[in-house]
Parts: sequence; C-alpha cells; structure tokens
Amino acid sequence: MFSSEVISSFNELESALYRYIMENSEKVVYMRIRDLADAAHISTSSVLRFCRKVNCEGFSEFKVKLKMYLESEQTPSLKSTQHFLYEFIERTLKGDFEGKIKEAAKLIAEAKNVLFIGTGSSGILAQYGARYFSSLEKFSFYINDPFFPMNMQYLDNSVTIVLSVSGENSITIDHISKLKREGSKIISITNNQHCTISRISDLNIAYYVTDERVHRANITTQTPVVYILEAMARDMFAMLKEK
Repeated sequence: MFSSEVISSFNELESALYRYIMENSEKVVYMRIRDLADAAHISTSSVLRFCRKVNCEGFSEFKVKLKMYLESEQTPSLKSTQHFLYEFIERTLKGDFEGKIKEAAKLIAEAKNVLFIGTGSSGILAQYGARYFSSLEKFSFYINDPFFPMNMQYLDNSVTIVLSVSGENSITIDHISKLKREGSKIISITNNQHCTISRISDLNIAYYVTDERVHRANITTQTPVVYILEAMARDMFAMLKEK
C-alpha cells in the first residue's frame, strides 16, 4: 500500500498526513474524512488527493485497504523453540535418518577437500559448519561467492555440503551445478527432500520442520541443522580415529 515509490512521491503536505496516519493508524480506520482532515489540519480535498495517490477511489476504500495493510503487518505469534525441537524429533529422528548422517560422515571422512556453501542464515551456518569440521581435524572452508575461482586440485576428491531451507535458492543451485560438473560430491541439508537441491545432490538429509515467516522474512528454526552438522562431524571424527 505504501511502497517506497509512493512515499517518495509525497509532497510536504502529503508526507505530514502520511506520518499522522502511521502514528494514529488504529484510530484512522474508524474516522470520518472530516475527522481526519481536522486532526491533520488539512482540507478534505487534500485527504481525497492523498487517497487517490495511494490508488484508492475514495476515503472509504482507503480505510478498508489501511485496515488490511495493518493486519498484514502485524507480528504473528511465534511458536516456542521447544515446539520445533519436538517436531524435529517426532518427524525426523527415526527411520534411516541416523543412517544418512553416518553415510554423509563416511563421504566426508574419505574426502580430500570439504567445501560448505549457503546464503543468508544458511550461509552463517555453513561458516559454522566449516569451523566445526576444521576443529575436528577435517580442514574445511566456506565459499559464499558462486563465481569464486577454484583450482581443480581443490575439487579433486572433494565433498560440498550445501545448506538451504527451501532447497530452491537459484544462486545456490547454480553454484552446486558448477561444483558437481567439476566432480565434487554433493551433500545437501534442506527442510524437505522434495526440492531441486535434493534432486541434484548425491545425498540429502531433510529435517522437516514447519516453515515460519515474519513480514516475508524466513525465520524457520535452524536448530536441526546445527544438530545434523555436529552429528556428521562427530561421526566423521570417530571414523578418522579408527583408521
């Protein structure tokens, strides 16, 4: 409703009205046009011009859209971390899940080079994973640039560990495709196995927790990812010590 383009087009009078509406939005949705004009110290015709500028035919339509806008911007109630932990345990920690972690650990233990990739919050965890594996005697590094020049010797007998919540990030997919063409094995950790990244991976570990967003930002818990990374690293370390 109030895009950056629309706001930047406001003149001084319209900017003042916009500020008043934002500061008193809960009252404005119940006001008459005369009430708003008096409260903002402007004319009713100025209010109508403002309404048309935000793509509303009149003040009544403006109030309806304002109410919908406010409802969409409200912060939803967040579920507790314990809820997602229980969800992860109930949905995932059964069947062949631990077997997949051990299979991934074996691939990593036998690899000469280990790369981590991811973007956003997944990128932060990829950095954590590279540091954690390096602490357990398997030197690893994180690459956040899909165009980073790679010498073929680093991809010889290498494993790439890919982190992505949705499994559909186009930048990450392009990065994986490039590494896979050069011969690196791909281990992906995603929120579900029915995604593009899973399909192009040699091994996928999915953790299945409810997707959660606030104002279009993806805040899906990453607690399972930390568990998976640390479990893989510890199993890998045990395998290295057995050799």
